[in-house]
Amino acid sequence: MSTPTDKPAAQPQPASGGNDDMETLAKGGRTNTLGFVLRLLGGIPFLFVGFRLYGVDEMGRFAAAFVVIEIFALICALGEKRGLAQRLTEGAEDHEGSPTNLVFDGMLTSLLFSLVACALLITFPVIIFPSGTNSEFDMWMIAAIPAFALTEILLAAQAYRYDIATTVRARAVVEPWTKSILVAGLFFVPALASGGIALAFLASIYAALVTAAWSFFRTYGWPKGWRPRPRYLAKMTARALPLIGADVIERGTRLLDVFLLGQATSAATVGIYWFAKEVVSLPQKLKSSFEPILSPVITKNLKIGNMDAIAAQVRQVGFWIIALQFGIALMLAIPGEAVMGLGGPAIVGGTGALAILLAAEVVASMAVVSESVLVYIARKRNLLISVGVITLQAALTIGFIWLAQEMGWGEGFQAAGAALALFFALGTSSLVKALVLKTLLKAPVSNYRAALVYAAAPAVLVGFLFTEFTPEWVELAIGGPLILVVYMWVIWKRGFEESDKVLFRKNAKLPEEILEAAESTGKPL
Repeated sequence: MSTPTDKPAAQPQPASGGNDDMETLAKGGRTNTLGFVLRLLGGIPFLFVGFRLYGVDEMGRFAAAFVVIEIFALICALGEKRGLAQRLTEGAEDHEGSPTNLVFDGMLTSLLFSLVACALLITFPVIIFPSGTNSEFDMWMIAAIPAFALTEILLAAQAYRYDIATTVRARAVVEPWTKSILVAGLFFVPALASGGIALAFLASIYAALVTAAWSFFRTYGWPKGWRPRPRYLAKMTARALPLIGADVIERGTRLLDVFLLGQATSAATVGIYWFAKEVVSLPQKLKSSFEPILSPVITKNLKIGNMDAIAAQVRQVGFWIIALQFGIALMLAIPGEAVMGLGGPAIVGGTGALAILLAAEVVASMAVVSESVLVYIARKRNLLISVGVITLQAALTIGFIWLAQEMGWGEGFQAAGAALALFFALGTSSLVKALVLKTLLKAPVSNYRAALVYAAAPAVLVGFLFTEFTPEWVELAIGGPLILVVYMWVIWKRGFEESDKVLFRKNAKLPEEILEAAESTGKPL
């Protein structure tokens, strides 16, 4: 197995399969974007039912526990979301290796780490429940850690075979709908009502694991001749440390604010902020629409040293993401009070936080796409940048929360302070990582185009008219979708070139002259 370096390959080779690569990215993005829509439909009932039936404080305690569970689960996944693609591409170090065996190596190590994490949280429950628990069932949430981590590995294995449909089924259909259905149903079961949120969450995580495992064994089969190899597992774990750090910090920037709010404020403040975060997580998932399929495409081009193709893919995918994400952000931010009102009157105070969080996710798109390459060609440098960014975020979050409390400002302002800290941190991350990637690839990687501004202007005008002159239900039912339609029509006409439109054309082929230009000059596809 080759040793990872902090430098790109020295000698680029001729491009191979660039057209197929971009078609693969487009196909994977389309499939996962469908998953985004399904996740949107499945996730909204959980938020609405949870806040309406159980209350802001109860959902706030759940949110504080959830972020800790997800961070521990990401650590236990050992960076395999991206590292597994490289291990499978390079192959095993010896004759005992096979794709299935390599996946099982990661799963065994992940399970061992998960058991240690569960033991730690059981011993020190204050870490996960700083404001106490809702019921005796809440401690069972800790059991979600191994299932969450193993699901990440199984889905990464499927993504390596370009099977994004399984990710959609597990994460966008089974998990959110299981959670939404059970959180409503358990509320009316007297013996389980107090633990309805925790039990619904736990059941959804294991349902996603079963879904992923079913597809994995159908694709890879059962391992043959597999046995634990302690020396290899230790080496694999050591190599994964930068990836673990990158994954945890990247996701940690989206969870640290909730964790710090949980430690420094009331459960109600956490609940308000978490409702806004969950709404924002819907457009945020657009970035992950391309992550599973981007990793194997990048590792294959890295293997032949085709840096120009990688830069072109970063620019192309980066624009796809920011174009779609910006439109959805406008659709949710302009009628923000009506959106937050879905959780009840007590949640409306978080409208400012919602707007800032949506802006933060838009500026973060460049960092996410850049990091998808940096984790392979500059692992240590990427990790160092990420550590600096999350440190900045922690300092700003604590400072803004303290300032709001000292000024006597309410829960909404404290939540907005945490959102503002995230905005500054993610903006810094995007700027620095894009500059580093541009230097390493020796090619531009920016995803910004002026058409984003052209498309936003009429969409904002439409949103203003609806928010000023129509009732809230009209804002949500008609105004929000119309904002997105107007934005997408303009961006399609003014911003999308022929090469961009492949994302929306199931059987489209990139023109050969565009492909040749990209391969020879590194210009955007």
